[in-house]
Order: sequence, then C-alpha cells, then structure tokens
Amino acid sequence: MPLRIAMWSGPRNISTALMRAWENRFDTAVIDEPFYAHYLLATCLAHPGAAEVIAHHETDPRRIIDTLIGPVPGSAPIFYQKHMAHHLLPGIDRAWLDSVTNCFLIREPREMLASLAKTIPHPRLADTGLPQQAELFNHVTQQTGETPIVLDARDVLQDPEGMLRMLCDRLGIDFSDRMLHWPAGPRNTDGIWAPHWYAAVWKSTGFEPYRPKDEPLPAHLHALRDQCTPLYDRLHAHRLQS
Repeated sequence: MPLRIAMWSGPRNISTALMRAWENRFDTAVIDEPFYAHYLLATCLAHPGAAEVIAHHETDPRRIIDTLIGPVPGSAPIFYQKHMAHHLLPGIDRAWLDSVTNCFLIREPREMLASLAKTIPHPRLADTGLPQQAELFNHVTQQTGETPIVLDARDVLQDPEGMLRMLCDRLGIDFSDRMLHWPAGPRNTDGIWAPHWYAAVWKSTGFEPYRPKDEPLPAHLHALRDQCTPLYDRLHAHRLQS
C-alpha cells in the first residue's frame, strides 16, 4: 500500500516549500490543495483568481476524495497531499481521513498574520486554518488513539535536514537529501492560483534560513492574533522536537 501523507496547514506556513521538498524525491507524487476550488465555490470568498480556480480545478468533494485515496499518480509509493485545513469544510465527509497519515504544519500566529495580510488584508479566524487544524487534530487523535505528527515552520527553517529526518523516521521511510534542494521555477503540479501566492517559492532552491519578522503587526489584527495564540499553543505543545 502506498503511504498517503495528508499535511494539514494554514496559509503562509512554508507549506509550498515543504511540498517542493517532497516532490523532489524520486518516490513521491504530490497534489496541491485539492479542496481549494470547492472551498471557493461554497464560500464565495473573493480570493485572488477565484473564478479561474473554480473553472480549472475539481469542485466535487466526493471526486476529490476518490483522487486522494485512489490510484497514486505514476504509481508512486508515496503520495504527499498539501492541504489547507480550512478548505475541508464542515459538510465534507471525514471518513476518508482514516485512509491517510494525517500531519500538521503550524506557524507562530503573529508571523503568519503579518504575511497573510499582504494578500488578504482583513482575515478572519477561519481564514487562518487554526480552528480547523485543532478540530482535525482532535478527530485524528480520537480515531487513532495516537498523537499526530506536528511540524512547526520555524523549526523546519532553523534545521531543515534535522526536522525532515525526524519526520521521515516517524513516517517509517528513508530520508532523502533531495528534500533539501530543488530547481527554481513553477511546477505542473502547482495549482492555477500559484501566480498569486507562490512568487517566493518559484525563486527558491531550498528552505530559506529562518529570519524573525520584525515589522509590526497591523493594529486591526491584534485581536485576531490573540484568538489564534491558544490554538497554536495547543498544537505547538505536540510538535516534533530535535
């Protein structure tokens, strides 16, 4: 059976760089935010390029789930699925989660919000993915009786090799140093939304060193940061640590 890794993230969490790392392995197929088109269609949110995303990508969650638990592209032994947690809307069936290995990617709220506000100036708590990550974390814990893998973006940037080795070990697979570097530019696996969100990743050839975000958080986001912090802290307590 292939290893199906469902990595549940929020926005601006190095999720695309992590997808690059997995795609650069010889044994891994990837998929980029498969529920995004359904999410936009159902919520009518004015995201950049929303109409194009809906027109270009699958919007039926049942068909999306069939893709995620069906034959792996190229018959690869590993299927890495990059998900935004808030794209998995409440009406979508959760039973398929038992067929994948669920992991979580988090980022410190102030840094995440400062980055997110550059594209979505007035985000809501639901836009951060943190409430949905907490809900999914609880679901997986209850279903499996085990604590899911949690990665913190800062830890990965501070020690990419060490953290990815730990991740691979927890997943029961060999680490590949191909996960540390990749060619710059777009991929045909990138979602049609990539020009709006992936400019930095397209320029990258590996994980950028961690640099604290020094710019002040806009005042209108302070209350949202305070809502995010306890959710983040709860997941952060379970993160992989070297």
